[in-house]
Amino acid sequence: MKRSKINQCIREMEDLIREHKFELPPFCHWTPEDWACKNEEYDEIRDNMMGWDITDYGLGDWDKVGFALITLRNGNQNNPKYEKVYAEKLLMLKEGQHSPMHYHWQKSEDIINRGGGTLIIHLYNSREDDSFDTTDVLINADGRSYYVPAGTGVELKPGESITLWPRQYHDFDVKPGTGAVLIGEVSMCNDDNTDNRFYEEMGRFPKIEEDEPPYRLLCNEYPTA
Repeated sequence: MKRSKINQCIREMEDLIREHKFELPPFCHWTPEDWACKNEEYDEIRDNMMGWDITDYGLGDWDKVGFALITLRNGNQNNPKYEKVYAEKLLMLKEGQHSPMHYHWQKSEDIINRGGGTLIIHLYNSREDDSFDTTDVLINADGRSYYVPAGTGVELKPGESITLWPRQYHDFDVKPGTGAVLIGEVSMCNDDNTDNRFYEEMGRFPKIEEDEPPYRLLCNEYPTA
């Protein structure tokens, strides 16, 4: 993925965030030059991969298969130094863009439509061999619990949310004609290195072609203190 494309994606998400009047923490605005002088006081950001995260899943076509994310806060299941047991993210999914089918081994999460278009999440239970189960899927959404057939696309309009459980397959799409969606995620601690199981094999972080200087550093690029 070209650095120029990553920079463009970040700027587009910043525009969407401003449109919906969501305020970001200070570190989301830091430049690479700012990061060069941040000491160990900011290791929580480094160690828990907080901040910007742009991914094309290694497939090379972000506008069709990709996501733009910011981890706003996060604990760490693998480091006793950090006792926080929760995480929060902000995500952007554009119309015509798809985030592939996957589940998390450990993490349960609430996905919230914070504004914009209509988000569609297709859901499957998983079998022991990690294939799709054909059984009905339990939906927990804004205080309502009910079942839908496997593979159903649950629509979330602005303000609506759904709870996703460990080993529950899900993907993300935008309903055509409704526009980009600003998505919130409130969850258990997030670990994108070990806690994602994609239905089809793919990467999580992009390989970057440096065709221009970075506008913001990604969460796996911070210099050590």
